[in-house]
Order: sequence, then C-alpha cells, then structure tokens
Amino acid sequence: MATIKDVARKAGVSTATVSAVMNDTAFVSPELRARVVTAIRELRYEPSQAARNLRRNRSQLIALAVADLSNPFYARIVWSAEAAVAAWGYSLVLFNSDEKPDTERRILSRIRTLGCDGMVLVPVGAANQYQSHEFEGIATVLLGRSIEGNSADTVTIDNHAAGRQAVDYLLDLGHRRIGSVTGPMQLSTSKGRLDGMIDAMAARGLAPQPGHVRSGEFREEAAYSVARDMMGSPDRPTAIYVANGVMAIGVMRAIADLGLRCPQDVSIASTDTVAGAGGLKPRLTRTEHPIADMTNEALRLLVDRIEERGAEPVRNIIFQPALIVGESCMPLRGDAG
Repeated sequence: MATIKDVARKAGVSTATVSAVMNDTAFVSPELRARVVTAIRELRYEPSQAARNLRRNRSQLIALAVADLSNPFYARIVWSAEAAVAAWGYSLVLFNSDEKPDTERRILSRIRTLGCDGMVLVPVGAANQYQSHEFEGIATVLLGRSIEGNSADTVTIDNHAAGRQAVDYLLDLGHRRIGSVTGPMQLSTSKGRLDGMIDAMAARGLAPQPGHVRSGEFREEAAYSVARDMMGSPDRPTAIYVANGVMAIGVMRAIADLGLRCPQDVSIASTDTVAGAGGLKPRLTRTEHPIADMTNEALRLLVDRIEERGAEPVRNIIFQPALIVGESCMPLRGDAG
C-alpha cells in the first residue's frame, strides 16, 4: 500500500506539499498540484482516515442515545440519523437508555471513553439528576426533551400545543369528562402535554376529575393497566388523551378487553403514533412530530458545534405539531354525560 512518502517521492515534492494538496490547507502552484494529483492516481494512494482524524483530534463519531428502542418512534429517529450523519461524513454510535437514568449515566461515561465528537441525547432523568460535568467538553444537542437549567442546544416539539390541540379537538366534539394517560412527570414532554390538556379544559371552565389523570410511564403495558382501571370505574371518562403512540396501543387494547368500543363508547386522541398503527381500526386521531426534520436539525446544530462554526448562543428549536384526524373520536352522545 502506497504511503504519503511514496507520493512525495514520485511527484518530486515534499510530504508537506502532498498534504497541502490533499487537505487544501495552503497555496500550491498549478504545476506542482498536477504532479501530486497524478502521483496519487498512479499509486492509487488512499490516505488513512484514522491517521487524519488523529491529527485533527477527531474521531468522526457521533453518539445517539435514545430513550427506548422498543418504541418505533425512536427507531424512526435512528433511521433518520444514520442517513444524516453519513451525509456529514461521520459515523453513528447508538445507545439505548431504556428510560432508566442509571443506564443513561453509564452511557454518558461510555460516550466520553469512546472519544465521540458529539452526542444527540434524548434525556430520561429529572433535571436534578444531571451533573454539569457530564456535558462539559463535548458538543451536545438534546432531542425531543429538554433539561431545565441545561445549556445544551435543544430540538423539541411544542409539547404544550400538542396536548392542547388534541384536547381542544375532543372538547369541540362535546366531551367534558376527559381523562389522560401521561408519561413520567419528571420529563418535559409529559409535563408539557399534560399542561396543554389542563389549559385547554380550564379555558372552558373544566378540569380533569380525580383519578382521570394517570401515568402510563410511556410504556404499553403500564398504559394498558391504568386505562383498564380508569375505564372500569362508574364515572369513567368519555374521552382519553394519551401522551404518546405506544401508550395509545395499550389504551386501545384495554378498551377492547373491557368489551368497550372506540369511538362509540370512548374517544381516543394521542400525541404521535407508532409504525403499523395506521393499520389499527379505528385509525388514531393524533398530533404528530415531524421526526425526520427534527432529527436532521439536531444533527445540523451538533455538527455546527463540533466544527466550531462561530460562537453561537444556545439554540432552542421548537417544531409545531400537526393534528391528524383519524377515526378514533366521535361527538359525545346525549346519553353519555
């Protein structure tokens, strides 16, 4: 295998000149440039990317730490990220915290050990569980969720708007007794969506009844359990807002197992959906994320930080959700109260 010294010898120039031609770091006369390019071609010289990265103090690795790979939502993020990092000339290192802060803490340490140039993180812990040193010295973008008081760039949706849009739609259909299956309240997504629901109801002089707001932990089975309990009570809600797509599957299973029908007996609206949910009957009414756009924007911000393209202030990019009307909601019947 040819080396840079072989190229320099054949072209009759120094290794510094070869390097300048390859990296375009200094002026080289057209004559010398042509000789170097010809030598590279004839010797079939391929520079070592590892060596170049070492000289630049770069690994060309970007870490992506998602919250739950069993959730198809995050599989879509990974799919978008793989294409984006390749276009930027980086390789992706994938981690799954499984919604466990202890696992996430080990992942953050591992990312540093690997020498990744930057990371895109879907955080799973409460703000007080993070130490400032965990983010020092490594370019970081938070995706989908934010951490209060953290100075990293963030890319999220307007979670308040996502919850409010879905619940406003249910209210417009005449529903007044509306329940919710939420995620963990230490997460910005869960809190924002629940706040949106509460504000939508408060604007019409309403509030959720006791026991009608339950945490499904962003898990299908947990959502199934709390929905079954909620819908088994005498004062069950006539509509449920579910804070993510995976939990919506659990809620719909619970309704079916109780012998109830959606939307005839209870209307369901969610934020986001999951791959394959389009085949469900009825199709979910939901507010959706622009996942590919959010992922691409997060990686663009990250590469800007890695490449140090200006001392930009902290950037918080907020995408707006879109209401997609399916078949899982219907106007409240007069006898449903």
